Amino acid sequence: MPANIWVYIDQFQGEALSASWETLGAACELGTGVQSKVVALVFGVNAAAIAGEALARGATAALICDDATLADFRVEAYAALLSGLVAARQPHAVLAPATARARELIATAAIDSETTVMADAIGLAVQDGVVLVTRPVYAGKLLCTASGVGGLPLFVTLRPRAFPKPSQGAVAPADAIERVQPALAEGALRVKVTGYDTVAGQVSLTDASIIVSGGRGVGGPEGFGPVRELANVLGGAMGASRAAVDAGWIAYSHQVGQTGKTVAPDLYVACGISGAIQHQAGMRTSKIIVAINKDREAPIFKLAKYGVVGDLFEVLPALSAEVRRRLGR
Repeated sequence: MPANIWVYIDQFQGEALSASWETLGAACELGTGVQSKVVALVFGVNAAAIAGEALARGATAALICDDATLADFRVEAYAALLSGLVAARQPHAVLAPATARARELIATAAIDSETTVMADAIGLAVQDGVVLVTRPVYAGKLLCTASGVGGLPLFVTLRPRAFPKPSQGAVAPADAIERVQPALAEGALRVKVTGYDTVAGQVSLTDASIIVSGGRGVGGPEGFGPVRELANVLGGAMGASRAAVDAGWIAYSHQVGQTGKTVAPDLYVACGISGAIQHQAGMRTSKIIVAINKDREAPIFKLAKYGVVGDLFEVLPALSAEVRRRLGR
């Protein structure tokens, strides 16, 4: 019987990210296929409570460490702990959501474990007892399915919103949670976290089910006004192309694309975005894509399910007004 499948539960200030539960759900499906237990890994603040939720969502067991050295994410502390556990217990695979923190952790721990990472997976399957990972390649134009190297732990990051999130069931017994010791003492850590800068009132791009993005066609910072309005009316997040970010019209945190965030919302509205392959790499797995552009030859129309050839400054206000009317606002 193969060794256990581990799932790293990415959390921030004691609250697990939604993408972590999606990864757990995928791991539980995978565990059934290879007859493996699914073990949740929870490091940091509120670890026991998060581990309890992981067990309620399908994990078989949990390994937790809530030492003060893990209160804030520091990759040297987290990776030393993870790679040490991998070396000692030899799991079959380690899965994690493809969030900024988890990607850094998995990459570092994989180096320590002398193995490789299959990044940004959008599909997992089992064939003859072997785990197969499907991921986009060539900026999302093709899909590649591959397996890991025999005898080495398989490290995989999973694209957010590519897998369903499991529902919560019965609470598992407390003895399913095992506490482990940190790998590094505070004195051995070179990085200190002094605080966080947060932006209030915005929907996270990676978690959003609806994203409205603006590109070079908005013409300037003020051009994001109707883009922002439609995003707010729909209850979604506002995104942007690299061209708009590079021009200084909007912050990098909104950038979608190969050098920005990779998203997979239920609805993606591209406004004044030509659809360069670098942008498509970050949003082409969206379930429904709507393109609004004055240039009927723009590449984005080949990817979109619905297209509007027109001036975004006329189309977006009309859309926002119609959505408000239908919602009774």
